Amino acid sequence: MPKLPGINHLQAVKALEKAGFSIARQGKHIVMNKGLRIVTIPRHNPVNAFTMGGIVRDAGLTIKDFKKLL
Repeated sequence: MPKLPGINHLQAVKALEKAGFSIARQGKHIVMNKGLRIVTIPRHNPVNAFTMGGIVRDAGLTIKDFKKLL
C-alpha cells in the first residue's frame, strides 16, 4: 500500500469534496458526509499520515485514488 504523507486539513477537505462529500458541520473538527458515509477531519496541520489513512479508508477510497484527488 502506498504511503500517504501528512497533509493540510484544507487540502483533505477539497479532495473529499471532489469525491462527492459535503461539509455537514464545523468546529474543532470538520464533519463531512456522502450518503451514509461520514468522515471527521481534525483541524490541525498537518493531519498525521496515520490519521489521514484512516479517514481515506472510512471514505471508501484507496490511497491511490485519494492522491489523484489532491
